[in-house]
Amino acid sequence: MDGDSTRSVHEAEPIDEKTGSVTVPIYQSSTFGFKKASEVVRAVRGQGKSYVYSRWSNPTVAILEAKLASFEDAEDSAFFASGMAAISTAFLAFVEEGSHVLAIRDLYGESYRLIHEFLPLFGVKSTLVETESLTQMKKGLRKNTKVVYVESPTNPTLKLVDIRRAAKLAHSVNAMLLVDNTFASPINQKPLQLGADITLHSATKYLNGHADVIAGVAAGSAKAIGRVKHVRRILGGTLDPHAAWLILRGMKTMSLRVRAQNQSAQRLAEFLSKNKRVMRVNYPGLRTHPQHGLAGRQMKGFGGMLSFEINGTKRQAMRLTESLRTATLAGSLGGVETLVAQPATLSHAQMSPEDRLRTGISDSLIRVSVGIEDVEDLIRDFEQGLSKI
Repeated sequence: MDGDSTRSVHEAEPIDEKTGSVTVPIYQSSTFGFKKASEVVRAVRGQGKSYVYSRWSNPTVAILEAKLASFEDAEDSAFFASGMAAISTAFLAFVEEGSHVLAIRDLYGESYRLIHEFLPLFGVKSTLVETESLTQMKKGLRKNTKVVYVESPTNPTLKLVDIRRAAKLAHSVNAMLLVDNTFASPINQKPLQLGADITLHSATKYLNGHADVIAGVAAGSAKAIGRVKHVRRILGGTLDPHAAWLILRGMKTMSLRVRAQNQSAQRLAEFLSKNKRVMRVNYPGLRTHPQHGLAGRQMKGFGGMLSFEINGTKRQAMRLTESLRTATLAGSLGGVETLVAQPATLSHAQMSPEDRLRTGISDSLIRVSVGIEDVEDLIRDFEQGLSKI
Protein backbone atom coordinates (compact mmCIF):
# COMPACT_ATOMS: atom_id res chain seq x y z
CA MET A 1 0.00 0.00 0.00
CA ASP A 2 1.54 3.29 -1.07
CA GLY A 3 -0.99 6.01 -0.19
CA ASP A 4 -0.91 7.35 3.35
CA SER A 5 -4.70 7.45 3.70
CA THR A 6 -5.09 3.90 2.36
CA ARG A 7 -2.33 2.68 4.67
CA SER A 8 -3.94 4.51 7.60
CA VAL A 9 -7.11 2.48 7.18
CA HIS A 10 -5.91 -0.93 6.05
CA GLU A 11 -2.22 -1.55 6.85
CA ALA A 12 -1.67 -4.58 9.15
CA GLU A 13 -5.39 -4.84 9.89
CA PRO A 14 -6.95 -7.67 7.86
CA ILE A 15 -10.54 -8.76 8.44
CA ASP A 16 -10.63 -11.14 11.39
CA GLU A 17 -10.77 -14.69 10.01
CA LYS A 18 -12.88 -16.11 12.84
CA THR A 19 -15.56 -13.42 13.11
CA GLY A 20 -15.28 -11.17 10.06
CA SER A 21 -14.67 -8.16 12.31
CA VAL A 22 -13.21 -5.21 10.43
CA THR A 23 -11.77 -3.88 13.71
CA VAL A 24 -8.77 -5.46 15.41
CA PRO A 25 -9.79 -7.24 18.64
CA ILE A 26 -8.47 -6.07 21.99
CA TYR A 27 -6.56 -8.99 23.45
CA GLN A 28 -6.95 -7.79 27.03
CA SER A 29 -5.06 -10.69 28.53
CA SER A 30 -2.00 -10.68 30.74
CA THR A 31 -1.01 -14.25 29.90
CA PHE A 32 -1.51 -16.89 27.18
CA GLY A 33 -2.12 -20.62 27.59
CA PHE A 34 -0.48 -23.66 25.99
CA LYS A 35 -1.62 -27.18 25.32
CA LYS A 36 1.84 -28.74 25.23
CA ALA A 37 4.80 -28.10 27.53
CA SER A 38 7.17 -28.26 24.55
CA GLU A 39 5.39 -25.22 23.08
CA VAL A 40 6.24 -23.26 26.22
CA VAL A 41 9.94 -24.00 25.78
CA ARG A 42 9.88 -22.85 22.16
CA ALA A 43 7.89 -19.71 22.95
CA VAL A 44 10.20 -18.64 25.77
CA ARG A 45 13.15 -19.03 23.42
CA GLY A 46 11.44 -16.78 20.90
CA GLN A 47 10.83 -19.61 18.45
CA GLY A 48 7.50 -19.60 16.67
CA LYS A 49 4.67 -17.09 16.97
CA SER A 50 3.14 -18.02 20.32
CA TYR A 51 2.52 -15.33 22.92
CA VAL A 52 3.57 -15.87 26.53
CA TYR A 53 3.00 -12.74 28.61
CA SER A 54 1.81 -9.28 27.59
CA ARG A 55 4.84 -7.54 29.09
CA TRP A 56 6.83 -9.41 26.45
CA SER A 57 4.38 -9.02 23.57
CA ASN A 58 0.65 -8.95 22.89
CA PRO A 59 -1.37 -9.57 19.68
CA THR A 60 -3.08 -6.16 19.64
CA VAL A 61 0.19 -4.35 20.34
CA ALA A 62 1.98 -6.44 17.69
CA ILE A 63 -0.54 -5.36 15.03
CA LEU A 64 0.00 -1.72 16.00
CA GLU A 65 3.77 -2.20 15.81
CA ALA A 66 3.48 -3.63 12.30
CA LYS A 67 1.28 -0.72 11.23
CA LEU A 68 3.65 1.96 12.55
CA ALA A 69 6.68 0.18 11.07
CA SER A 70 5.02 0.39 7.67
CA PHE A 71 4.52 4.15 8.02
CA GLU A 72 8.15 4.73 9.01
CA ASP A 73 9.57 2.33 6.39
CA ALA A 74 11.01 0.34 9.28
CA GLU A 75 11.48 -3.39 9.69
CA ASP A 76 9.97 -3.34 13.19
CA SER A 77 8.78 -1.06 15.96
CA ALA A 78 8.32 -1.26 19.72
CA PHE A 79 5.49 0.47 21.57
CA PHE A 80 5.71 1.78 25.11
CA ALA A 81 3.52 3.16 27.88
CA SER A 82 4.78 6.71 27.18
CA GLY A 83 6.98 8.67 24.82
CA MET A 84 9.63 9.07 27.51
CA ALA A 85 9.59 5.31 28.12
CA ALA A 86 10.39 4.84 24.43
CA ILE A 87 13.18 7.44 24.48
CA SER A 88 14.79 6.28 27.72
CA THR A 89 14.63 2.60 26.75
CA ALA A 90 16.15 3.35 23.35
CA PHE A 91 19.03 5.16 25.03
CA LEU A 92 19.63 2.32 27.48
CA ALA A 93 19.65 -0.18 24.62
CA PHE A 94 22.68 1.47 23.03
CA VAL A 95 24.79 3.01 25.82
CA GLU A 96 26.81 1.58 28.66
CA GLU A 97 29.17 2.83 31.33
CA GLY A 98 31.86 4.93 29.68
CA SER A 99 29.72 5.80 26.67
CA HIS A 100 29.28 9.31 25.31
CA VAL A 101 26.05 10.86 24.02
CA LEU A 102 25.94 13.81 21.64
CA ALA A 103 22.68 15.76 21.52
CA ILE A 104 21.37 19.05 20.21
CA ARG A 105 20.72 21.88 22.65
CA ASP A 106 17.04 22.31 21.70
CA LEU A 107 15.39 19.38 23.42
CA TYR A 108 12.08 18.58 25.06
CA GLY A 109 12.48 19.26 28.78
CA GLU A 110 12.26 15.65 29.98
CA SER A 111 14.69 14.45 27.29
CA TYR A 112 17.09 17.13 28.54
CA ARG A 113 16.71 15.81 32.10
CA LEU A 114 17.22 12.21 30.97
CA ILE A 115 20.56 13.13 29.40
CA HIS A 116 21.75 15.47 32.15
CA GLU A 117 20.35 13.95 35.34
CA PHE A 118 19.75 10.26 34.70
CA LEU A 119 22.38 8.95 32.27
CA PRO A 120 25.31 10.32 34.33
CA LEU A 121 24.23 7.95 37.14
CA PHE A 122 25.29 5.12 34.83
CA GLY A 123 28.59 6.67 33.85
CA VAL A 124 27.35 8.08 30.55
CA LYS A 125 28.67 11.53 29.65
CA SER A 126 27.08 13.93 27.18
CA THR A 127 27.78 16.95 25.03
CA LEU A 128 25.23 19.45 23.77
CA VAL A 129 25.74 21.31 20.50
CA GLU A 130 23.86 24.09 18.77
CA THR A 131 20.96 22.56 16.90
CA GLU A 132 21.63 23.98 13.46
CA SER A 133 25.42 23.58 13.56
CA LEU A 134 26.71 20.45 11.87
CA THR A 135 30.21 21.84 12.39
CA GLN A 136 29.71 21.71 16.16
CA MET A 137 28.19 18.25 15.84
CA LYS A 138 31.26 17.01 14.00
CA LYS A 139 33.60 18.55 16.58
CA GLY A 140 31.55 17.11 19.45
CA LEU A 141 31.82 13.50 18.29
CA ARG A 142 34.17 11.18 20.19
CA LYS A 143 35.45 7.68 19.66
CA ASN A 144 33.15 6.48 22.45
CA THR A 145 30.05 8.31 21.16
CA LYS A 146 27.33 5.66 20.98
CA VAL A 147 24.22 7.79 20.41
CA VAL A 148 23.60 11.03 18.56
CA TYR A 149 20.18 12.32 19.56
CA VAL A 150 18.18 14.99 17.77
CA GLU A 151 14.68 16.38 17.42
CA SER A 152 13.54 17.80 14.09
CA PRO A 153 11.56 20.00 14.16
CA THR A 154 12.49 20.92 17.72
CA ASN A 155 10.20 21.59 20.66
CA PRO A 156 9.25 24.46 20.92
CA THR A 157 11.51 26.55 18.67
CA LEU A 158 10.80 24.65 15.42
CA LYS A 159 14.44 24.44 14.42
CA LEU A 160 15.54 21.71 12.04
CA VAL A 161 18.43 19.28 11.88
CA ASP A 162 19.75 18.11 8.51
CA ILE A 163 19.02 14.46 9.25
CA ARG A 164 20.86 13.02 6.25
CA ARG A 165 24.10 14.82 7.12
CA ALA A 166 23.69 14.14 10.85
CA ALA A 167 23.38 10.42 10.07
CA LYS A 168 26.63 10.46 8.11
CA LEU A 169 28.41 12.18 10.98
CA ALA A 170 27.04 9.71 13.55
CA HIS A 171 27.99 6.73 11.43
CA SER A 172 31.53 8.07 10.97
CA VAL A 173 32.19 7.05 14.60
CA ASN A 174 29.82 4.03 14.50
CA ALA A 175 27.22 5.83 16.61
CA MET A 176 23.45 5.42 16.29
CA LEU A 177 21.37 8.39 15.17
CA LEU A 178 18.12 8.61 17.13
CA VAL A 179 15.53 11.11 15.85
CA ASP A 180 12.50 12.29 17.79
CA ASN A 181 9.98 12.58 14.94
CA THR A 182 7.00 13.54 17.11
CA PHE A 183 6.50 17.08 15.79
CA ALA A 184 6.62 15.98 12.15
CA SER A 185 4.70 12.67 12.33
CA PRO A 186 5.43 9.92 9.78
CA ILE A 187 3.07 11.67 7.36
CA ASN A 188 5.41 14.65 7.06
CA GLN A 189 8.84 13.10 7.59
CA LYS A 190 10.55 9.70 7.49
CA PRO A 191 13.94 9.89 9.25
CA LEU A 192 14.90 6.30 8.40
CA GLN A 193 14.79 7.16 4.69
CA LEU A 194 17.27 9.95 5.47
CA GLY A 195 19.73 7.62 7.20
CA ALA A 196 18.60 7.64 10.84
CA ASP A 197 18.83 4.39 12.78
CA ILE A 198 15.90 4.86 15.16
CA THR A 199 12.86 7.11 14.83
CA LEU A 200 10.91 7.92 17.98
CA HIS A 201 7.46 9.30 18.72
CA SER A 202 5.35 10.28 21.61
CA ALA A 203 2.40 8.31 20.24
CA THR A 204 0.23 10.37 22.56
CA LYS A 205 0.42 13.07 19.92
CA TYR A 206 -0.20 12.76 16.15
CA LEU A 207 -0.30 8.96 16.00
CA ASN A 208 -3.27 8.72 18.35
CA GLY A 209 -4.52 12.26 17.81
CA HIS A 210 -7.39 12.34 20.30
CA ALA A 211 -5.84 13.27 23.67
CA ASP A 212 -6.96 10.06 25.36
CA VAL A 213 -3.83 7.87 25.38
CA ILE A 214 -0.27 8.11 26.74
CA ALA A 215 2.13 6.05 24.61
CA GLY A 216 5.46 6.03 22.78
CA VAL A 217 7.21 4.10 20.03
CA ALA A 218 10.66 3.39 18.58
CA ALA A 219 11.04 2.12 15.01
CA GLY A 220 14.04 0.91 13.02
CA SER A 221 15.78 -2.20 11.76
CA ALA A 222 14.84 -5.60 13.14
CA LYS A 223 18.25 -5.85 14.82
CA ALA A 224 18.06 -2.46 16.50
CA ILE A 225 14.46 -2.83 17.63
CA GLY A 226 15.28 -6.33 18.86
CA ARG A 227 17.73 -4.74 21.31
CA VAL A 228 15.14 -2.14 22.29
CA LYS A 229 12.50 -4.82 22.92
CA HIS A 230 14.96 -6.79 25.02
CA VAL A 231 15.46 -3.81 27.32
CA ARG A 232 11.71 -3.07 27.28
CA ARG A 233 10.99 -6.60 28.45
CA ILE A 234 13.33 -6.09 31.41
CA LEU A 235 12.22 -2.57 32.36
CA GLY A 236 8.55 -3.29 31.75
CA GLY A 237 7.41 -0.19 29.90
CA THR A 238 5.26 -2.12 27.42
CA LEU A 239 2.04 -0.58 26.09
CA ASP A 240 -1.32 -1.89 27.34
CA PRO A 241 -3.44 -3.62 24.64
CA HIS A 242 -6.45 -1.34 25.16
CA ALA A 243 -4.26 1.73 24.63
CA ALA A 244 -2.83 0.03 21.54
CA TRP A 245 -6.37 -0.44 20.20
CA LEU A 246 -7.13 3.25 20.74
CA ILE A 247 -4.00 4.23 18.80
CA LEU A 248 -4.96 1.85 15.97
CA ARG A 249 -8.32 3.63 15.84
CA GLY A 250 -6.63 7.04 15.90
CA MET A 251 -4.19 6.13 13.14
CA LYS A 252 -7.05 5.42 10.73
CA THR A 253 -7.55 9.18 10.38
CA MET A 254 -3.93 10.25 10.88
CA SER A 255 -3.27 11.14 7.25
CA LEU A 256 -6.42 13.29 7.00
CA ARG A 257 -5.79 14.96 10.35
CA VAL A 258 -2.16 15.80 9.71
CA ARG A 259 -2.79 17.20 6.24
CA ALA A 260 -5.55 19.45 7.61
CA GLN A 261 -3.29 20.56 10.47
CA ASN A 262 -0.49 21.35 8.00
CA GLN A 263 -2.77 23.64 6.02
CA SER A 264 -4.26 25.41 9.04
CA ALA A 265 -0.86 25.90 10.71
CA GLN A 266 0.45 27.52 7.55
CA ARG A 267 -2.50 29.92 7.45
CA LEU A 268 -2.24 30.75 11.15
CA ALA A 269 1.54 31.27 10.94
CA GLU A 270 1.08 33.66 8.04
CA PHE A 271 -1.57 35.61 9.98
CA LEU A 272 0.59 35.86 13.09
CA SER A 273 3.64 36.95 11.13
CA LYS A 274 1.70 40.01 9.93
CA ASN A 275 0.32 41.01 13.35
CA LYS A 276 2.06 44.02 14.90
CA ARG A 277 1.82 42.51 18.39
CA VAL A 278 3.86 39.49 17.31
CA MET A 279 7.63 39.86 17.25
CA ARG A 280 8.60 36.50 15.72
CA VAL A 281 6.92 33.36 14.36
CA ASN A 282 8.67 29.98 14.23
CA TYR A 283 7.21 27.77 11.50
CA PRO A 284 9.19 25.87 8.82
CA GLY A 285 6.55 26.61 6.22
CA LEU A 286 7.24 30.34 6.29
CA ARG A 287 9.73 31.59 3.72
CA THR A 288 11.24 33.71 6.49
CA HIS A 289 12.19 30.60 8.46
CA PRO A 290 16.01 30.33 8.22
CA GLN A 291 15.75 26.62 7.33
CA HIS A 292 12.75 26.77 5.02
CA GLY A 293 14.82 25.25 2.20
CA LEU A 294 15.91 22.31 4.35
CA ALA A 295 12.31 21.75 5.44
CA GLY A 296 11.28 21.54 1.81
CA ARG A 297 13.96 18.93 1.12
CA GLN A 298 13.38 16.54 4.03
CA MET A 299 9.71 17.08 4.90
CA LYS A 300 6.57 16.34 2.86
CA GLY A 301 4.57 18.81 4.95
CA PHE A 302 5.54 21.52 7.42
CA GLY A 303 3.50 20.23 10.36
CA GLY A 304 0.81 21.45 12.72
CA MET A 305 3.16 22.97 15.30
CA LEU A 306 4.29 26.57 15.52
CA SER A 307 5.46 29.01 18.16
CA PHE A 308 5.50 32.78 18.31
CA GLU A 309 6.92 35.45 20.55
CA ILE A 310 4.74 38.40 21.43
CA ASN A 311 6.05 41.92 21.69
CA GLY A 312 5.37 42.02 25.41
CA THR A 313 5.97 40.55 28.85
CA LYS A 314 5.52 37.15 30.41
CA ARG A 315 2.34 38.39 32.09
CA GLN A 316 0.94 39.61 28.76
CA ALA A 317 1.69 36.24 27.19
CA MET A 318 -0.18 34.57 30.03
CA ARG A 319 -3.11 36.92 29.47
CA LEU A 320 -3.19 35.94 25.81
CA THR A 321 -3.31 32.21 26.56
CA GLU A 322 -6.12 32.81 29.05
CA SER A 323 -8.20 34.90 26.66
CA LEU A 324 -8.41 32.42 23.78
CA ARG A 325 -11.82 30.82 23.30
CA THR A 326 -11.34 28.22 20.58
CA ALA A 327 -7.81 27.25 21.54
CA THR A 328 -7.31 25.63 24.95
CA LEU A 329 -4.54 26.38 27.44
CA ALA A 330 -3.05 22.93 28.04
CA GLY A 331 0.04 20.79 27.72
CA SER A 332 0.62 18.15 25.03
CA LEU A 333 0.04 18.50 21.30
CA GLY A 334 -0.96 16.75 18.09
CA GLY A 335 -4.65 16.26 18.85
CA VAL A 336 -7.79 17.35 17.06
CA GLU A 337 -8.12 20.34 19.40
CA THR A 338 -5.91 23.43 19.18
CA LEU A 339 -3.76 23.84 22.30
CA VAL A 340 -1.56 26.70 23.46
CA ALA A 341 1.10 26.80 26.16
CA GLN A 342 4.03 28.87 27.40
CA PRO A 343 7.08 26.58 27.32
CA ALA A 344 8.79 28.68 30.01
CA THR A 345 6.04 27.79 32.49
CA LEU A 346 5.17 24.28 31.30
CA SER A 347 7.18 21.97 29.02
CA HIS A 348 10.55 23.62 29.75
CA ALA A 349 9.94 24.97 33.24
CA GLN A 350 12.58 22.62 34.68
CA MET A 351 15.32 24.25 32.61
CA SER A 352 17.14 27.24 34.07
CA PRO A 353 16.18 30.67 32.66
CA GLU A 354 19.69 30.91 31.21
CA ASP A 355 19.39 27.58 29.38
CA ARG A 356 15.96 28.52 28.07
CA LEU A 357 17.20 31.81 26.67
CA ARG A 358 20.21 30.06 25.15
CA THR A 359 17.83 27.85 23.15
CA GLY A 360 15.51 30.69 22.15
CA ILE A 361 12.76 30.12 24.70
CA SER A 362 11.77 33.51 26.06
CA ASP A 363 9.13 34.09 28.73
CA SER A 364 6.83 35.53 26.06
CA LEU A 365 7.11 32.57 23.68
CA ILE A 366 3.83 30.74 23.05
CA ARG A 367 3.62 27.28 21.49
CA VAL A 368 0.60 26.36 19.39
CA SER A 369 -0.54 22.88 18.45
CA VAL A 370 -3.03 23.47 15.64
CA GLY A 371 -6.06 21.19 15.63
CA ILE A 372 -8.69 20.50 13.00
CA GLU A 373 -11.07 23.37 13.77
CA ASP A 374 -12.00 25.73 10.94
CA VAL A 375 -8.95 27.88 10.41
CA GLU A 376 -11.04 31.04 10.08
CA ASP A 377 -12.28 30.46 13.64
CA LEU A 378 -8.71 30.01 14.87
CA ILE A 379 -7.52 33.19 13.19
CA ARG A 380 -10.40 35.18 14.69
CA ASP A 381 -9.64 33.69 18.09
CA PHE A 382 -5.98 34.70 18.03
CA GLU A 383 -6.89 38.11 16.61
CA GLN A 384 -9.21 38.86 19.53
CA GLY A 385 -6.70 37.44 22.01
CA LEU A 386 -3.84 39.53 20.69
CA SER A 387 -6.00 42.66 20.85
CA LYS A 388 -6.22 42.26 24.64
CA ILE A 389 -2.51 42.29 25.47
